[in-house]
Amino acid sequence: MAEIRQLPQSLVNQIAAGEVVERPASVIKELVENALDAGADRVEVQVVAGGVKQLSVRDNGHGMPPEQLPLAISPHATSKIRDLDDLEAVASFGFRGEALASIQSISRLRLVSRTAEHDHGWELAPGVFDEPRPTPAKPGTLVDVRDLFFNVPARRKFLRTERTEFGHVDQLLRKLALANPGVAFRLTHNDRVVLDLPSVELDAIESRIAAVLGQGFLEQAREIDASASGFALQGLVASPQYARASTDQQLFFVNGRVVRDRLVAHAIRRAYSDVLHHARHPAYVLSLTLDPAAVDVNVHPTKAEVRFRDARGVHDFLFQSVHRALATPGGVASSGAAHGESVEAMARAMPFDGVPPGVSTSPLLNRSPGPSVASGGRAAQGYFSLLEQGRLGEGGDRGVAEPLPVDEEIPPLGYAIAHLGEIYILARNRDGLVIVDAHAAAERVTYERLKQSWRERVLSAAPLLLPVDLAVSPSEAEAFEAWQEAFAAAGVVLDRVGPERVRVREVPVMLREADIETLVREMLAEMRRLPLAGGDVPRAVIDDRIDEILSTMACHGSVRANRRLTVAEMNALLRDMERTERSDQCNHGRPTWRRLTIEELDRWFMRGQ
Repeated sequence: MAEIRQLPQSLVNQIAAGEVVERPASVIKELVENALDAGADRVEVQVVAGGVKQLSVRDNGHGMPPEQLPLAISPHATSKIRDLDDLEAVASFGFRGEALASIQSISRLRLVSRTAEHDHGWELAPGVFDEPRPTPAKPGTLVDVRDLFFNVPARRKFLRTERTEFGHVDQLLRKLALANPGVAFRLTHNDRVVLDLPSVELDAIESRIAAVLGQGFLEQAREIDASASGFALQGLVASPQYARASTDQQLFFVNGRVVRDRLVAHAIRRAYSDVLHHARHPAYVLSLTLDPAAVDVNVHPTKAEVRFRDARGVHDFLFQSVHRALATPGGVASSGAAHGESVEAMARAMPFDGVPPGVSTSPLLNRSPGPSVASGGRAAQGYFSLLEQGRLGEGGDRGVAEPLPVDEEIPPLGYAIAHLGEIYILARNRDGLVIVDAHAAAERVTYERLKQSWRERVLSAAPLLLPVDLAVSPSEAEAFEAWQEAFAAAGVVLDRVGPERVRVREVPVMLREADIETLVREMLAEMRRLPLAGGDVPRAVIDDRIDEILSTMACHGSVRANRRLTVAEMNALLRDMERTERSDQCNHGRPTWRRLTIEELDRWFMRGQ
């Protein structure tokens, strides 16, 4: 029978290191967070060979007196908390008191620190000299780590290439730099400066965002400044047009701490669901502020994950805030003045100096008065009536584009001048040329009206003059039976008239000219992929599924490509776009319009050069 033994402290530390230290970036994260907790406003990180051979973090924080150095590398020794009450409302980055002990157990560590009261520093190197000794040093702390995992070869062989490991370090420092704009960061690799970010004030944080995420992100950013129920969210979300192939530009902070959280990711992804292509990923930098007692940061060894005490409340707040910001077409990129407002909101969030006022967005399109989306059936009926009048106009008159009025206010999307290739609308506004994908734009307009009508239960249906019979498969018939109520609520009334046959009796007014058979077959195909209805299904889940069905309906009820539009029809669509939420993208996440300014055209043709 195996004997139970007490493990030696060195082995305990190495086991703990297995949780805390995954790679060089893990070490740097712990050390930089210690520097921030020490009040540093400048942090310098030096890395050699990706951090495996050597890494060091130097700060100008308040430092430690010599008698504290041995305690700093002892396990479970910390200055951050004193009792359970402190643990349940942690306001610092670190609190476990095991990082330095774990790091020194798998590397050759040297610790140097000096307080403002001393004229020299003190250094400690476990295994070389275990008592602090005097050394020249600047105020602050330096932690030098060499030969990471030298005594744990099994761990070392799992490290990646130098380039990959340094890439993780670089990404980490950029995230921390965004979370702490008032701190200067400098990163060198193999004696080459890679990152040099001075501390910035609120009115200059734009430069840090551009340096970390690129100017392209900033130009496509939309601001969020929202608060409700004790939660505050500030920051920037990129327009769907800026969607990425990976999640490399998704930064989320909780009370200033960089975290990865599936609940957060799901809420934001769901907010983008109507405007983002399924193979792309949103980009954002967001900061959530809440009472420290309302979030548990003690659920992951590296503190990279958190647990919210009101998870549903946080999820709904994030979803609504991001969803609302994306609902307004355009964004910060359209207005230079809006840049300062959005980045200032994010900067205000980082020090967490209180709860900001309500939601604010920077719209590109001024939302002029017009038919309410809530009256989806009536508004759509008028829209399609206009299209019908255009088709049946006497003499085939397709309209003539008039010169732009000199004294009148020009709508944001301007006035139509041509229908190119029977696909694209060319319009002109004060800025230059606007190009619109007519089918994609009409699809979004129809989709938003269908959604609003569904949610308000005012979707008006019209009986078909001749009902349409469809032969269906057994699985399609089963899907219809399960979702029959959803069909009816969406304005599509069907009856099952045989084991493998259904009859379409009514469709929404705005879809009366759609290919009914194709529409219903695609709706059935969509429902076959969904779980059968029944049970206590949350309303949000049902709405998600209904949205997919309504999206299919909108696609079939919209202006089709290769059908020529009159000028009146094109202008009607442009005005509808200006009144419709999320009209920048179609239901599949593709853009609906682009703009070319006079200045851009001048550059194309080298005018003035």
